[in-house]
Amino acid sequence: MTIKNIKEMLKKIFLGLFIAASLACTADPRVKVEVAGSFNLKPDAQQAVVTKELAALLENYHYKQVALNDSISTIIFDTYLKSLDAGRNYFIQTDLDDFNQYRSTFDDDLKAGDLSVPFYIFNVFQKRYNERLRFALSKINEPIDFTANESYPYDREKLPWFSTTEEANKVWTLRVKYDLLNLKMAGGDAAKNLQTLKQRYDNLVSQATKTNNQDVYQLIMNAFTETIDPHTNYFVPIRAQEFNEDMARTYEGIGARLQLDNEVVKVNEIFAGGPAFKAKTLNVNDRIVAVAQGKDGEFVDVIGWRIENTVSKIKGPKGTLVRLKVIPAGQELSSKPIVVELLRGKIILEDQSAKKSIKTVKSGTKTLKIGVIEVPAFYADFKAYQAGDPNYKSTTRDVKLLLDTLKAQKVDGVIIDLRSNGGGSLLEAIELTGLFIKNGPVVQVKDRRGVEIDEDEDPTIAYDGPLAVMVDRFSASASEIFAGAIQDYGRGVIIGTQTYGKGTVQSTIDVSKIISPTDKLMLMNEKQEENGKNGTVARQNAPQFGQINLTMAKFYRVNGSSTQHKGVLPDIQFPMIYPADKYGESAEPAALAWDTVKPSKYSPVANLTAVNASLVKLHEQRMKSSDEYTYLLDDIANFRKRDAETSVSVNEATLKADREAQEAKNLLRENKRRASRGLAPLKKGEVKASDEFDFIEEESLKIIADFIFLKK
Repeated sequence: MTIKNIKEMLKKIFLGLFIAASLACTADPRVKVEVAGSFNLKPDAQQAVVTKELAALLENYHYKQVALNDSISTIIFDTYLKSLDAGRNYFIQTDLDDFNQYRSTFDDDLKAGDLSVPFYIFNVFQKRYNERLRFALSKINEPIDFTANESYPYDREKLPWFSTTEEANKVWTLRVKYDLLNLKMAGGDAAKNLQTLKQRYDNLVSQATKTNNQDVYQLIMNAFTETIDPHTNYFVPIRAQEFNEDMARTYEGIGARLQLDNEVVKVNEIFAGGPAFKAKTLNVNDRIVAVAQGKDGEFVDVIGWRIENTVSKIKGPKGTLVRLKVIPAGQELSSKPIVVELLRGKIILEDQSAKKSIKTVKSGTKTLKIGVIEVPAFYADFKAYQAGDPNYKSTTRDVKLLLDTLKAQKVDGVIIDLRSNGGGSLLEAIELTGLFIKNGPVVQVKDRRGVEIDEDEDPTIAYDGPLAVMVDRFSASASEIFAGAIQDYGRGVIIGTQTYGKGTVQSTIDVSKIISPTDKLMLMNEKQEENGKNGTVARQNAPQFGQINLTMAKFYRVNGSSTQHKGVLPDIQFPMIYPADKYGESAEPAALAWDTVKPSKYSPVANLTAVNASLVKLHEQRMKSSDEYTYLLDDIANFRKRDAETSVSVNEATLKADREAQEAKNLLRENKRRASRGLAPLKKGEVKASDEFDFIEEESLKIIADFIFLKK
């Protein structure tokens, strides 16, 4: 056989394989997705391929070793419906009767890459959504009686689905009434209130038209992955890009935060040091109506576009030019736009990075200086690090610089504030711990192969002085690793409430790495269908097939305890506003279980048991006479009361009396607080200046002052 014949044969074989793959991905769906009254969104070939690969990936490599079966299918089904209509405000019972035939088939469909059923369900949802909003718009101009003793059931999650359209209309009539009553009580005149509410509903309708198949696919995959594990997440390409930028705290663009305002993109914030800031040609509240690339690129009108699609056109590689047509702030939209040219650059999001402040606290006759470092996340610019950038962004590098500054300012102690820090990079948690200990194990990681101990190997210590760590219910993952290690080593005092309890490890996988070359070639020849106005615009550097954060291991403290569910229990505890059964890992039905492994060999810096007992006593003594502590307990009681409520009165007199009573109570509290700080009292309706008092931080300063005194 000649070389030519071999080539022809291989060509035919490859073509056959290609055709087979194409046929497999474009086979007729099991269910017709078209629904009258919806925008008839459909899945595409890429989504089919990605779904099949992800289904196989989760079955074979997830820590749980879960099998996709009918039992799992039922949970995915229920999770998906809840994600669409959590408050049961749109679907009616006949819809559910129809959907129930698919309850046990989601697993088979996902493994086959057939997304027709969930897209069909979404299209029904969209139909009902449009119906409800059109009905609401029709009720706005009808006479409304605000004296009737009626209640609007705003939380219907535990109620039955609407039995009929008529029942749905009755509830939505009450919603319109409630929305108008809120506007009325805010002081607007009747005509303006009607106009405002109409605009609000019109905007909701308009935004619904911009939903595309990527949005739907994200919802489907969220329901799928969350059923397996709450922290396994798939991101479509655009969401993957956003996630990676958030982790890096950097992106390349013009350095402006944008928002959608009545179909027009408006500048909400200019980042200090970015191209827009330096050029001084773009201002807050300017509106962007068109975008062009480079010196000669054609302007594209972006009015009415989805916000992320406009952003994707404005962002781009460092050093490239983007031109904007801008209506300056305060001018009518009909005004002639000006053209702004900006050279894109690398933007570092400083407001989302670690930052410091210095607070003073009295301890006896002495005034102490305490450095407070707020760490919002455990971030790292992995791309810059891998590229050898010596100035790459990371939590540890930022905190190290802040510690050096605080030491130069001769602070007496340091507090690391991890409140609402949801975690991030495990490596950063290890390295951050290393700033405060000489060396040794920081965390244990257990996967299918066994247990691995991750250590801080750097013997240098950035700060060896008095240390406290503030945590709350929303301190999670890497935050819990850091706080747990500091506690186990006796290196510092942990203050706050029990943490979230997320003790699982995720690996980020670019889905393109698991897509076969044949499928990739097939998809390259598939024209991506645009769904909704302007469809989906791919961003620069966005993973082509999205990415998945896959749970592949569990965290364990060096003492052997998993952080799963239990998290970290502070040495000095505050009452928890958010109940553990509703907020945290223990509230997640698919969460992995708590367990233990063998403790690591580590050498604690100190035994703080006796010191902590003394700190607790001093703290409790202060709380006995603390108004702020009483307010905290009152807030907890009010939160739980409100959390249990599912409806609200739409009787004007009743609602007004309730709000006035609450406002009077809040005013009394605020003025009592202001008096203790030597500030003038506020009058009813007076807006206070932005001087939010942080009681937890204030008491934490006193605790670390006690800690410093007791250690001497």
